[in-house]
Amino acid sequence: MLSFFKINGKLPMHGGIKVQGSKNAVLPMMAASVLNKGITVIKNVPMILDVCSMIHILRELGCVVKVEGDCVTIDSSQMSKIEIPEEWVGKMRSSIILLGPLLSRFHQVKTFFPGGCSIGKRPIDLHLTALELLGATFTHTENEIIGMTKQLVGNEITFSFPSVGATENAIMASVCAKGTTIIKNGAREPEVVQLCLFLNAMGAKISGMGTSTIKIQGVTQLHDVEFTNAGDRIVAATILAGAAICGGEVFIEGVKKEHLLYVLDALEATGCQWDSKGDVIHLKRCLPLKPIKQLVTAPYPGFPTDCQSQMMAVLTLANGVSTIEETVFEGRFNTANELKKMGADIIIEAEKKRATILGVKKLTGATVKALDLRGGAALVLAGLAADGVTYVTDCHHILRGYAHFAEDLRNLGMDITLLEEKQ
Repeated sequence: MLSFFKINGKLPMHGGIKVQGSKNAVLPMMAASVLNKGITVIKNVPMILDVCSMIHILRELGCVVKVEGDCVTIDSSQMSKIEIPEEWVGKMRSSIILLGPLLSRFHQVKTFFPGGCSIGKRPIDLHLTALELLGATFTHTENEIIGMTKQLVGNEITFSFPSVGATENAIMASVCAKGTTIIKNGAREPEVVQLCLFLNAMGAKISGMGTSTIKIQGVTQLHDVEFTNAGDRIVAATILAGAAICGGEVFIEGVKKEHLLYVLDALEATGCQWDSKGDVIHLKRCLPLKPIKQLVTAPYPGFPTDCQSQMMAVLTLANGVSTIEETVFEGRFNTANELKKMGADIIIEAEKKRATILGVKKLTGATVKALDLRGGAALVLAGLAADGVTYVTDCHHILRGYAHFAEDLRNLGMDITLLEEKQ
């Protein structure tokens, strides 16, 4: 079955929702359950396609996984397999974060080069180099990767780029390694902090999370844990961007403003007002959309690449010229061609990693294709603000990260339906 969104646009967005659990936090936690030779309970888990894929992988490895509502219980006590099935690796790039845990527990791993979103080259050399510094060796063919180690031993790892996934792999490989590991220029994202808090709750000794220098003192074993996943800041940002492009007023519960300051600053620059109390963010668009002269993506705490496509959609209707520089994933700009089908005026300079968005007075409904997770969400936002009916196809990309996107948007006054069509 092929899924697609049908959207009737031009409605203002009003109301409040509680944001789903974080995709980018829960997947490494699920991978880290391999390190605990017992029971791991994670709450506030979003039932998205990527989580379902990770559940399948863990079951293939020998874990017993039970799902009750938004609670996932993983029993890894009897697992024995070290090969991550190629079928699931091709569906989900995040499967690469199992390298560190499997090497730590079994001293060997077999996997394949990952799939997932088509948003650029996304090489895994930083992952492999970090694990090699801890004592692993890798051999690979064009498609297959085999890792081995006699024992993982703590070391100093300095990343040339603060990769989130590579930092997470290095952390998970280090928690039970012999000695101390120091990670320099590590990723500072809230999801990395969540993983460290989760591992510490299992008995790990990690300090410095949230900074660029993370210290891990190896321990001999971990223990059972029950942990509640944080809210998804990227989903929250997507809904906030929806209020900006549609006009209206929304309340988003379950995220901290500190984790979205660059996004909130950008939305304020377009003519929105916002405030927050506790874990609730309130945003209202009061003025016609204004352009942003220069928006640059960057690792946390900078403007997140995962919000770039959604902001591009917003800026298509701004009164003036905006520019976006994409410094993380060059393929993010692929969505621009789909936005053009709706009447957007966007110039891509690939060699400069820059997009120039000339604001138009209106977007018009069309049939467009989701090319990746966040780009697909951006097309939904564009459809919500467009005249007429928009169909967003290939929605499996969007469903990888948004648990109940259509339902949330309907609760905010939008006319959107997720439909399926027989192949």
